[in-house]
Amino acid sequence: MRAAHWGGSPLANARGSGGGYERGPFDVTIQVAEVERAEPFPEANKPELVKLWLDLREETRQSAAQLGYHHDAADLVGRQVLCATDLGSVRIAGFRSEALTVGVPGDDGNPVLVVPGDEVPLGGELY
Repeated sequence: MRAAHWGGSPLANARGSGGGYERGPFDVTIQVAEVERAEPFPEANKPELVKLWLDLREETRQSAAQLGYHHDAADLVGRQVLCATDLGSVRIAGFRSEALTVGVPGDDGNPVLVVPGDEVPLGGELY
């Protein structure tokens, strides 16, 4: 199966005649960010939560992500990550999380970061 791309692909028009996707196939905006700062979050109820400060090029967002199972907070600084940026915000143990950092389950079922394979421009949107 070939990977679909936007533009003239059949997937771009998958919602019927003339409908197409306005924002791509996702109901959220997923952008590339660089971790500016990361620290453990022991005061949170969820285990292995990490506080992240994310640079999206034109703005900075905070995120609380359950990454401590597979990632040390100090090793996250400088890494590019993918994050959903239009879900609103939530307070976790007094910390305002404004983006959902994207991960997938590892072999043990705990989150592993989803990251670009190459360095890409900050703020770029997944399509």
